[in-house]
Amino acid sequence: MQKLKITEMQRLGTEEYIKSEKLPLTIVLDDVRSMNNVGSIFRTADAFRLEGICLCGITARPPHPDIHKTALGAEESVPWQYYPSTMAAVEDLLCQGYSLCAVEQAHGSISLETFHPEIGKRYALILGNEVKGVHQNVINMCNCCLEIPQFGTKHSLNVSVTAGIVIWQMVAPMLSLLRP
Repeated sequence: MQKLKITEMQRLGTEEYIKSEKLPLTIVLDDVRSMNNVGSIFRTADAFRLEGICLCGITARPPHPDIHKTALGAEESVPWQYYPSTMAAVEDLLCQGYSLCAVEQAHGSISLETFHPEIGKRYALILGNEVKGVHQNVINMCNCCLEIPQFGTKHSLNVSVTAGIVIWQMVAPMLSLLRP
């Protein structure tokens, strides 16, 4: 095996990406304070051609050098919208027909490995603040809570790591929609 060169990967350019078909998944960031986490989530959203990102509350917005440092330009390709509150975002998404899934440890949560997204349904994944998680009033609006099973001594994962794990689980059954 030999590593691929960037020129061999045949990635989309920004304009092609913007015009391309997207997977029916939107990410909602509920008061995510770290710009590095925001940038990392933009990059993951770009990798899987997600519909977009809702940046809510204190979540930083592009353009910003600290977001760009980890997004590596994905903040230019992934559509995003700012909402002063996460409640405003979830109300808007509900009106658009999204199924809302908070990623949170909660009574009645669904263990991530048992969740199977329905093909053709639109989902919004809500990821919370690095310390406080998803606000309870937002959880109250959700169709479900998804929880990543954890077996170590810590109670949580970094929000950008969580995003990568949950996004992968959601998009894996839909990858054929992106392949020619």
